[in-house]
Amino acid sequence: MLLKDRVSIVTAASRGIGAGVATVLAREGSNLVIAARNLERLEGLAKQLSSQYGVSVVPVQADLTRREDVRKIVDEALRHFGKVDILAYNTGPPKPGTFLELTEDDWDYGVKLLLMSAVWITKDVLPYMIERRWGRLIYITSSTLKQPIPTLTLSNVIRISLAGLVKTLAYQLGKYNILVNGIMQGYIDTERVREVAEARAKREGRSLDEILRELEREIPLGRIGKPEEIGELVAFLASEKASYITGSLILIDGGRTLCI
Repeated sequence: MLLKDRVSIVTAASRGIGAGVATVLAREGSNLVIAARNLERLEGLAKQLSSQYGVSVVPVQADLTRREDVRKIVDEALRHFGKVDILAYNTGPPKPGTFLELTEDDWDYGVKLLLMSAVWITKDVLPYMIERRWGRLIYITSSTLKQPIPTLTLSNVIRISLAGLVKTLAYQLGKYNILVNGIMQGYIDTERVREVAEARAKREGRSLDEILRELEREIPLGRIGKPEEIGELVAFLASEKASYITGSLILIDGGRTLCI
């Protein structure tokens, strides 16, 4: 068990990648605070993980675009466990669309969702990591940092700011034994990927299965990834086995991204 007795926060954890990450961290022995807007799903996942892996899992209903909700996540972690060792930062998707289709309100919401939420929760956990001289900050972003997707303008533009955050924090926090890394995932089997595929199918007058098969052909490994595969990478980066890795942005996309 790589993470026995550690305490992890996983955001946007009620489904998809966040749930996959929470599952693997629980399997590796970490106690958890899982946060999302859908409390019913969170509570179901918390019960499942506690029963299956014997760890403590605290569900917290929170909207990452609200500063007070983000603060509540960390407060609950401290109240239940007295510390935070690992932050696995994950978010739901912003609104898709081309530049001309997006409003200023869309941009404002996207910045809060994809950037300011990361800033807020990092500010909240850092004092406790610095005090203990140990911490892991892991930011789950997207392969759009390397290879933008034309219809995901907000994601393409805003998520890249997390690369700057990872590099800057890694430089500033190394003296406290706090490691900072980012994950750039490609196509993962989530509701978001299916929604984007469905929109494309409708736009092009084709079936969803046809679009999904086409996406798989773009991937050298010939398949879409699983949420738990992101979790495996998070667990490794959070463990002592990755004690000399910081400031890295790691692609996990089955080889799809063509640029270096």
